[in-house]
Amino acid sequence: MNKYLASSEFIDWEHTDVFTQARDLTGGSPDPEEIARRCFEFVRDEIRHSQDYELNPVTCKASDVLKHRTGYCYAKSHLLAALLRANNIPAGLCYQRLTITDVPPFCLHGLNAIYLEGHGWYRADARGNKEGVSAKFCPPIEKLAFPIVTDGEADLPEIWAEPLSVVIEVLTNSKTYQEVADNFPDIELVSRV
Repeated sequence: MNKYLASSEFIDWEHTDVFTQARDLTGGSPDPEEIARRCFEFVRDEIRHSQDYELNPVTCKASDVLKHRTGYCYAKSHLLAALLRANNIPAGLCYQRLTITDVPPFCLHGLNAIYLEGHGWYRADARGNKEGVSAKFCPPIEKLAFPIVTDGEADLPEIWAEPLSVVIEVLTNSKTYQEVADNFPDIELVSRV
């Protein structure tokens, strides 16, 4: 589990602001599930989705997401992982491969896996709710933002300790939220025979 608790370049929970926010979100509760819910709801509700709100700058590091209060789903998942790890709750990154309008092209969507005693790994999507999108934290039931509905879409089963390089590349090389939207990352699915 150590890799799911580590501070790193993009999940920089040892940054003073991130660590302070993480501790504030505990509200004094000793219950990891309650702390995880508070962290999830903070990122979902208080950090604005860059495309929904047409906001710059493009953020990637958890500390920058917190500072600017905006990020794409990927960046928001980095912040949620950082807040959880700062509270000693193992957290990883997950991805779905989705269409934007129910037809190709495809792109990745970022979310989290949180390790909760009594439940194991639980996926949570702090992307941010809007009309037609309603993600919730209610373990053990997953309430993700997007269902898999189109051929070629997929829930990727892996739980990564660090962001995928294609995600980092897009976020760090794009200057505006529109550049990210024009170049959403994707990966090819390997079919199992």
